[in-house]
Amino acid sequence: MLLEILALPVEDKIFYAVLVFSWTVYIWEAYLAYRQRKIYSTTTHVPTELGKIMDSETFEKSRLYQLDKSNFGFWSGLYSEAEGTLILLLGGIPFLWKVSGILTARFGFGPEYEISQSLVFLMLATLFSALTGLPWSLYSTFVIEEKHGFNQQTVGFFLKDALKKFAVTQCILLPVTSLLLYIIKIGGDYFFIYAWLFTLIVSLILVTIYADYIAPLFDKFTPLPDGELKSEIESMSKSIYFPLTKIYVVEGSKRSSHSNAYFYGFFKNKRIVLFDTLLEDYSPLNKSGEKEPGTGEENEAAGNESKPKPKNKKQGCSNPEVLAVLGHELGHWKLGHTVKNEAAGNESKPKPKNKKQGCSNPEVLAVLGHELGHWKLGHTVKNIVISQMNSFLCFFLFAVLIGRKELFMAFGFHDTQPTLIGLMIIFQFIFSPYNELLSFCLTVLSRRFEFQADAFARNMGRSSELYSALIKLNKDNLGFPVADWLFSMWHYSHPPLLERLRALTGPKQD
Repeated sequence: MLLEILALPVEDKIFYAVLVFSWTVYIWEAYLAYRQRKIYSTTTHVPTELGKIMDSETFEKSRLYQLDKSNFGFWSGLYSEAEGTLILLLGGIPFLWKVSGILTARFGFGPEYEISQSLVFLMLATLFSALTGLPWSLYSTFVIEEKHGFNQQTVGFFLKDALKKFAVTQCILLPVTSLLLYIIKIGGDYFFIYAWLFTLIVSLILVTIYADYIAPLFDKFTPLPDGELKSEIESMSKSIYFPLTKIYVVEGSKRSSHSNAYFYGFFKNKRIVLFDTLLEDYSPLNKSGEKEPGTGEENEAAGNESKPKPKNKKQGCSNPEVLAVLGHELGHWKLGHTVKNEAAGNESKPKPKNKKQGCSNPEVLAVLGHELGHWKLGHTVKNIVISQMNSFLCFFLFAVLIGRKELFMAFGFHDTQPTLIGLMIIFQFIFSPYNELLSFCLTVLSRRFEFQADAFARNMGRSSELYSALIKLNKDNLGFPVADWLFSMWHYSHPPLLERLRALTGPKQD
């Protein structure tokens, strides 16, 4: 068997090595997911150390939510791996390239117009990916997220949003790809330097314009109104010399009840974005039990002028009707219903009072103190530097490997060596072992950065507020606080909740 493998042509060895590594990674990921799924299945009671921060009802909800997500992830991951394998085995990539050539030929563009054919190929590939992924997205949104109370979308809104995302992606992806391919074609021996610089400029531009021009196409952004919270945010920013220019609230609640916050911008033009679901005073989910404007007593002050009451239409019951209602209520007492309720139901399940979504203003400030800590400690700049060093290295190695015909032959391209296909083969398949190792290293680094940002907020005197905010956000997002050590080590970019809480209450560390 080993001799037969060694006797295979180089291109076959490359092809089967890619397949074997892909399935090795999948099996490893499936094993990790199994370990974590076992935690979800067996940990049915709140651990003693969590008793003070999570009630049994929330614990069970988060357990079931994460269990459903894990089961869904198993099947969607298996489908994705099987689909990718079939595409490679059946020659899906060269077939789609051939179809792209036929389509461009109908418009008078021959094989010499490689960039045009590459753009058609890219558009067809992303369309195929969107269509095959759509059923999984629908199930995730309208079954799992809906079941656990997170989904706020209608099917129509979801489909319209998906079409809009696809259109915006094409508007950005196609011109950028065409320019990148052109730079590689004319760049000579040092094209990798020009290609890297181009992608650097594009990424910086996209980061700069995303929240101002792209994100508003999908969500509504409104300036945070003047008030105590805005003043406190501005004051905290000034205290650490953060060059804040604007604060926005984004209407994330129309999609999901999950919450988030982030900042963006370069140099002296920083903006902060808060999801409305993060803010206790803004979250629409906190208003479901409140009186709607223009009803009840508010009508007398605000609504009667616009909607006059019809004459001779009295509200309430006549005296005999009131006596009948009281007779019904006294019946509960006479028949012992009240005593039974007190003995069996009311003491064991008290109604939660003022159970709101989101964080109070001091807690929001603590969360922002954490986020600003990332900026102050240079985490953002460090991540950009690491990303660009990796990008430069990948383009350099691409320049070394692009001339190897066996790489193209391994994936069914025996007569042509399209640049776009070379990018796909080298970046997606050949670099996959390196990408897995890099991903793990960045995950470890991210957890370290999170601890440092928590410590920064603590040093600002917001330890207790961040402590309570982390608990609230974990509850609002139904995060499960118990994790398998190997699963969390490989996947968690943020430390588990208990580790962060312990660090906040333990002795200060540099």
